[in-house]
Amino acid sequence: MNLGTATARANANIAFIKYWGNSDHSLRLPQNPSISMNLEGLFTQTTLTWDEALAQDQLTLNGNAASEAALQRTAQYLNQIRTRYGVQAHAQIESANNFPTGAGIASSASGFAALAVAATAAAGLDLPEHELSALARLGSGSASRSVPSGFVRWQVGQDHASSYADSIAAPNHWELVDLIAIVSQGHKAVGSTEGHALADTSDLQAGRLHHVQARYETCQQAILERDFATFAEVVEQDSNLMHAVMMTSVPPLFYWLPSSIGIMHAVKTWRADGLQVCYTLDAGPNVHCITTAQDAPHVQAKLQTMGGILEIKRANVGGGAQVV
Repeated sequence: MNLGTATARANANIAFIKYWGNSDHSLRLPQNPSISMNLEGLFTQTTLTWDEALAQDQLTLNGNAASEAALQRTAQYLNQIRTRYGVQAHAQIESANNFPTGAGIASSASGFAALAVAATAAAGLDLPEHELSALARLGSGSASRSVPSGFVRWQVGQDHASSYADSIAAPNHWELVDLIAIVSQGHKAVGSTEGHALADTSDLQAGRLHHVQARYETCQQAILERDFATFAEVVEQDSNLMHAVMMTSVPPLFYWLPSSIGIMHAVKTWRADGLQVCYTLDAGPNVHCITTAQDAPHVQAKLQTMGGILEIKRANVGGGAQVV
């Protein structure tokens, strides 16, 4: 095996139909299918070098030595690659995000997608996209969706090989824009991995899952037909259902801040007044305002008049993970 160095870049993604809860925690097999959009310009870039002289893996995150927890999670992930592909070396990893980490902008998704691509490329492996997607999933479920390009669906699957994401439409299929209202740049106290483990403690999880296949199919069709009205309703409903499960888990997870709720109320008013915009939130307080390229300037102008927003990040539909 020809071990060396590779650099990869992967975009964050925003889920329209959410992934929350696993049927298999060790393989991160989801309880339901999901749909997302890659976010152009919000990325993780990771350089990995396999080095047989290293006694253990080494990780630098955003220019600083990683915490013990982050290093351990990364080492456990690389163990999967070592076992599956016969890599007999530890790795030196330098990784950086150009957006807030651990604040509900899918930093683990872009992080593990970039890591999967860099690690396999540095090992001289040329894996097909579906295998890279499944491999990224082992580090973070939503990372499977940051490997393909554009608008992406992640099927549930029955085992490791069959649970992967693929593209349903290219980035230029529909000019959607994600205006992310950053209301907190802090790292969330309870991460998504721990949150997924709590999903089944909520009485509402079974109800969320009951109609999720219908929401998934409605959302996919709305994207393919560029039907914003249908898309907006199903995206907001699915986001609300996931957060309802979070709030009723044991212990409960409250990711929303007062400013998050204010933005959600405002977005519904703006849509009623004729703007094409809807909201969705991942496991964090920051609000993703999904709109069209035509209405994006108007939505951004309205967001800029609101209190409690630290920054507004704009992302068009992005491409897939790649070696750079």
